[in-house]
Amino acid sequence: MQIDIIRTTNPRTKPEMKGIRFGTYFSDHMFLMNYTEGKGWYNPRIVPYGTIELEPSAMVFHYAQEIFEGMKAYRTEKGNIQLFRPMDNINRFNNSGVKLCIPHIPEEDFLQALKTLVEVDKDWVPSEPDTSLYIRPFAIALDPQLGVHVAKNYLFCIITCPVGAYYPEGLNPVKIAVEAREVRAVRGGTGFTKCGGNYAASLHASHKWAP
Repeated sequence: MQIDIIRTTNPRTKPEMKGIRFGTYFSDHMFLMNYTEGKGWYNPRIVPYGTIELEPSAMVFHYAQEIFEGMKAYRTEKGNIQLFRPMDNINRFNNSGVKLCIPHIPEEDFLQALKTLVEVDKDWVPSEPDTSLYIRPFAIALDPQLGVHVAKNYLFCIITCPVGAYYPEGLNPVKIAVEAREVRAVRGGTGFTKCGGNYAASLHASHKWAP
């Protein structure tokens, strides 16, 4: 796969890692690739991080045909950069895509996109203890059409951001509330996938139990 690279001419300011909030500062570039039924995935490119223009009628807004993943790149003590089990995340992404009817992304192309983007933004991989570069791949349905059906056009995107620990205080203590009335996964549903609807379904319960 030939990836076109357009580097930013206006680098973003890197944040102070101490006390950084998870998912709030994004690196200089993002990966994009389009899909059209009958043509397949095409136009893989790395461009400066920025807005994505979508039609208000884009199906992702109305029928939530979208999936995402979360993975990390770490800097070792010797300064090398390593991805943590990327093939597991790639396979889970594509498994989610099966349920949401989003076209399969070839594993080798997905991995190449990850490695190339991390290499382009390698200066954004932090070296402080308990830090990493969080990687968020996602795919969304683009068809500007209302009506429940499988889309024919998609956008695949990868963005990254330097992060510290998700829980600044560590895993201990983490408060857990057992909810008896509200659910986010049912037999035959999308609970095993990484799709936004699963997380949106948890918000009411989370808000209800929030301190």
